[in-house]
Amino acid sequence: MSASDIDFSRIETTLRAAGEAAARMTMPLFRTPLSIDNKLETGFDPVTEADKGAETAIRAVIAEAFPDHAVIGEEWGTTGSGRYSWIIDPVDGTRAFISGAPVWGTLIGFAVDGVAVAGLMSQPFIGEEFLAVPGRSTYRRGGVTQTNRTSGQTDLAPARVFTTTPNLFKGPIWNKWLAIEGATRLQRFGMDCYGYALLAAGHADLVIEPYLNTYDIAALVPIIREAGGAISCWDGSEPTGGGNVVAAATPELLDKALNLVNAA
Repeated sequence: MSASDIDFSRIETTLRAAGEAAARMTMPLFRTPLSIDNKLETGFDPVTEADKGAETAIRAVIAEAFPDHAVIGEEWGTTGSGRYSWIIDPVDGTRAFISGAPVWGTLIGFAVDGVAVAGLMSQPFIGEEFLAVPGRSTYRRGGVTQTNRTSGQTDLAPARVFTTTPNLFKGPIWNKWLAIEGATRLQRFGMDCYGYALLAAGHADLVIEPYLNTYDIAALVPIIREAGGAISCWDGSEPTGGGNVVAAATPELLDKALNLVNAA
């Protein structure tokens, strides 16, 4: 069975249902006092009951709809195996979540043979949904639904760039960030998954981040590609599995960004 044989109306229904189940866990906890655990002995990688509860809820929806599919989640690991997998980050941007900033999102991707072909980014506090299945990338808020379309930007000089923080580039890859910063017009920080969604909607032109896990990026790959954008790892490889990633409004802009990053 290939991707063309999959009933993507069922995939879309499941993505939305899983996003709604996650929101029922996250929204009552957003902007409330929370117990915060740290995953790291050194450094800070926060996790809360919102992350854990939302992933549990998402997994329950997927298990009911597609019990034979694999699930890869940030909080509860990998279950199952096979060609079809669901890749979950229940709260992408936990730092934003615990700071009360509504730029976190629930990410759910659906991959075939390791390549994400459908995905959801849900920001329930704002009430925004970015969703992609083969052939379309859409934005929905309230009663408004519209097609996502990237800006079409092909040049670096006027580009608007997002990264979560330049501190991610500290060390041997610092010059790569400096090259991007020096070649582009505007840089904004702290957006997490929301920056990629804004690129798909035409409000940004580049997003560049290192050291991503698969659950940080898989859901966003089809949202960008189906909106006319392009996304890859810095070495040009498929980004669904994570790594050092750059997303761009156009293939032409992606090529220019990759050339710049790899020359730095």
